[in-house]
Amino acid sequence: MSTKLLRVSFHVAPDEAEPARACLLSLVPDGFEEVDEGDALELAAYLDEAAAARLLAVFPRARTTVVEPGWEEGWRRFHRPVLAGGVWLGPPWDPPPADVPAVVVDPGRAFGTGAHPTTRLCIEHLPQLQRGSLLDVGCGSGVVALAAAKLGFGPIVAIDDDPVAIATTRENAARNGVELEAICADALTTRLPPASVAVVNILLPVVERVLARLATGVAVTSGYATSDSLAAPGWRSLRRLALDGWAADALARRAPE
Repeated sequence: MSTKLLRVSFHVAPDEAEPARACLLSLVPDGFEEVDEGDALELAAYLDEAAAARLLAVFPRARTTVVEPGWEEGWRRFHRPVLAGGVWLGPPWDPPPADVPAVVVDPGRAFGTGAHPTTRLCIEHLPQLQRGSLLDVGCGSGVVALAAAKLGFGPIVAIDDDPVAIATTRENAARNGVELEAICADALTTRLPPASVAVVNILLPVVERVLARLATGVAVTSGYATSDSLAAPGWRSLRRLALDGWAADALARRAPE
């Protein structure tokens, strides 16, 4: 029996786009569609009925339409490959190029293929950093961890408090021939393992709390808008990147005074 797929969409004014994107990302981590209509921006997600109900609870004015049979091809068009940090990120139905490292991720279960701006920005930071061990906090499908492995980082530990995310990360690691440790844990209560670099792509309040708990010299953070100010006591900024209203920061720990 096929699962009914719903397109849940709503419109926001341009000056309301960034907070709406941030809220939508927390509800739909696999990514969403944006349609620029000039004086407004349409944000849309393709969800099953349970996920659609959760989204409607937050955006009650959203419009819901049933996606007709044959939606699979449209879903494939939605998940297109991208290049981030010199790494190709894409679904299994698009063959990767032979001349760049590739991460192949099936978006069918959850979390997307890595095309969301926050994921791409985190990966864009990695080539500028010294290679070493890496901790991926809030790993989702493991795209950042896998891209880091392709760029020469290791050993790699991926953490998420969602068991589905951990299972998906392990599946994607096996698909891509990457060795890593994936742990189901709450990053706000569990002791975080030391690493050379940590990547924290969650929501701003959680990012700030995780920064205070890291045992790393360098951190890459994202999950927030360009208009947000990151509170990071004990850290100094190395570089900020931005894409489509989202930001990602590379930070270095300040030397003790």
